[in-house]
Amino acid sequence: SMFFYQIDEGSIGEVKAQEEALKKLKFLGLKVCGKYAKFTSIEDVVKFCEKWHKLREEMPYEIDGIVVKVNDFTAQQQMGFTAKAPRFAIDYKFPAVQVSSKILDIVLQVGRTGAVTPVAVMTPTFVAGSTVSRATLHNEDEINKKDIRIGDSVIIQKAVDVIHEVVSVLKDLRTGSE
Repeated sequence: SMFFYQIDEGSIGEVKAQEEALKKLKFLGLKVCGKYAKFTSIEDVVKFCEKWHKLREEMPYEIDGIVVKVNDFTAQQQMGFTAKAPRFAIDYKFPAVQVSSKILDIVLQVGRTGAVTPVAVMTPTFVAGSTVSRATLHNEDEINKKDIRIGDSVIIQKAVDVIHEVVSVLKDLRTGSE
């Protein structure tokens, strides 16, 4: 399942704005996220982002943020693009969801380029839409800096809601057997 957000420039016709494009996509029978809104002030945009940060858990699917776009297509064309992204759109990312888990083991993983990365094997824990049982520990320096040990209770998150990582150790929960 997917949502449509854009119409190919050759297909736009009389459509002159993002909001019109979404309405045309919906008219054509394509699925459009109905949670969009149009604002005239940045303060209202900020309020909208804050509102959806609180409501994201109520969505029937995972969202990690909101894309804010200039509505007018002529203004979008005038603003152009950087080498990596459009200047007329910016994403507002929600803070990562953090939960606790327990490290059962630390194993070494060899990546496709041959790089060796330490990985925490953890008690399976539900975080941001999926059950996580492994998280990157990045490298030995990171393990030492965070003082991560087998048996530790830790805070984990999905960095940018994708990569599982250990954020911190709950040292006050240590029993001495770590």
